[in-house]
Amino acid sequence: MKNNLTKMNILKPANEVFEAFVDPTKIRNFWFSHSSDRWEQGKTVTLRYDEYDAQLDIEVLEVEINKKIMFKWGANGEGHIVTITLKELEKSSTIIEVNEEGFNENDDDFISQLIDNKEGWVYMLTCLKAYLEFGVNELRVGLVK
Repeated sequence: MKNNLTKMNILKPANEVFEAFVDPTKIRNFWFSHSSDRWEQGKTVTLRYDEYDAQLDIEVLEVEINKKIMFKWGANGEGHIVTITLKELEKSSTIIEVNEEGFNENDDDFISQLIDNKEGWVYMLTCLKAYLEFGVNELRVGLVK
């Protein structure tokens, strides 16, 4: 199984970046329109995109406050593991890494899956950067497939 790694520098402290993901009132400003609960280890959280009439559950596998969030998503037991790692460089700068594992290199559409996945993570991180650094919270549903 292969993975896909995406990184970005967010000019905010790690605790602000972390809270943007785990706090249901903040995540809707850059990613999902609804999160059923705070992201904590061992919880199953329901995420929703109202704009696409789509809903999914994630299983939060591991949380290290202000450092790491690991979850599993996907259908039929064939989900992927996503690890979000935060590395604070200074009090006002955090490198965020999103690593998604579970791609099958034997799938006929392996390359297109990786490209689509990378596009999604880059867009989500761009929306996160716009939200945290500039207060922009209306980019979330701008990506068109």
